[in-house]
Amino acid sequence: MKYKIFIVALIGALMVSCNQAKPIAVTTDEYHASIENVTQIMIHDIFSPPVASRIFVYPNIAAYEIIAQNSKTYSSLQNQLKGLGAIPKLDPKSGVNTKVAALVAHMEISKQLVFSEDLVEKFRDSLYKKWSATNKEEFEVSKEYGLKVAGFIKKWIDTDNYKQTRTMPKFSVLQNDPGRWQPTPPAYMDAIEPHWNAIRTLVLDSASQFKPKPALPFSVNRNSAFFKEVQEVYDISQEMKKKGDESEEIKMAQFWDCNPYVSVSQGHMMFAKKKITPGAHWMGIAKIACKKSKADFDKTVYVYTKTSIGMFEAFISCWDEKFRSNVIRPETVINQEIDEDWKPALQTPPFPEYTSGHSVVSTVSAAVLTSIFGDNFAFVDDSELPFGLPSRSFISFNTASKEAAMSRFYGGIHYRASIENGITQGTDLAGYLIKKLKMTKQ
Repeated sequence: MKYKIFIVALIGALMVSCNQAKPIAVTTDEYHASIENVTQIMIHDIFSPPVASRIFVYPNIAAYEIIAQNSKTYSSLQNQLKGLGAIPKLDPKSGVNTKVAALVAHMEISKQLVFSEDLVEKFRDSLYKKWSATNKEEFEVSKEYGLKVAGFIKKWIDTDNYKQTRTMPKFSVLQNDPGRWQPTPPAYMDAIEPHWNAIRTLVLDSASQFKPKPALPFSVNRNSAFFKEVQEVYDISQEMKKKGDESEEIKMAQFWDCNPYVSVSQGHMMFAKKKITPGAHWMGIAKIACKKSKADFDKTVYVYTKTSIGMFEAFISCWDEKFRSNVIRPETVINQEIDEDWKPALQTPPFPEYTSGHSVVSTVSAAVLTSIFGDNFAFVDDSELPFGLPSRSFISFNTASKEAAMSRFYGGIHYRASIENGITQGTDLAGYLIKKLKMTKQ
């Protein structure tokens, strides 16, 4: 009799155990996938590099603030970023899975910032279905909290002046000023985001805080400093042409192109060839670093957040200078003064030349990643494989950023001064940001 009672009790215990839902196990790969989903949507929707930096940064901040609550490792960005207050308080006894809530917030904010909301929803619903099947109660309470935080962050986002810049006038091209930027072939597009310096900075005091040294004065005098730089762009392009498509300089330029506005002409038709932005490329490098170092979920969110904050500030700083100095592109000067049939190796992007965006943004991104993973962090960058370009190996983030900067010179779209001064601008900005942001408790 006692034996039968024992068996019945054992079976009952096993049934109860089987009916108990398991905790939801959120993986770092799911967070990487959410970032990648947003990247693909940005390619689909053709967002400009500055706007793309905005789409990256806010969802990451929302996710980070959730994992930073009650964390022994990470500190909240509350009162560190302009206008950001405390997110809704998390009750440790509520049963909220912070990883689920962080991804919910990331996806919800992402959906608010892109055009193709349905593509976010498709990815989101696949995770929701899996999580709900694992532990419906935990999923629902975590989802509720994630959406609450997303709502709070959304209100903060709405005060960054982005909507106001949508109604500001287009950039005026002064035809009677030969040194000023002019639209370039083949699409002759209007200048992109001329009012980006009006966007609220997150850490910088102002958009002009790290204003670089003035651009060289425009001159077509063959002995002037400016024209010598024009001639240098032309001369290196001729040397590269002799080497052919297999030249290292061409490979470098193509690998770091990252121009979402490449226009392709076929007969009477013109269409856009879609690519990732410079920011998306560095998000890809952040992913590579996280995977190589086997970063856990919280550190992965931290890496993406700190890197995307750096990129966001870098674009504001760089674009502030671009539309202040308003420097003419090499293609325009070379066609007018040296060779009317000359074309750069890369298609010239639609905004003023000085300073080089790749130089500023890559320098900041590399400095931020170095502050996390250390110098001499070797990696293989396969970010461009989806676009038919082979991987490239680097011994450090800074080595990669310097190559990214110089690639614009080899691409024929920047003068050397723009690259060198852009690196200085990015170095100064990154030093300030890394010193001011306190994201880890050490």
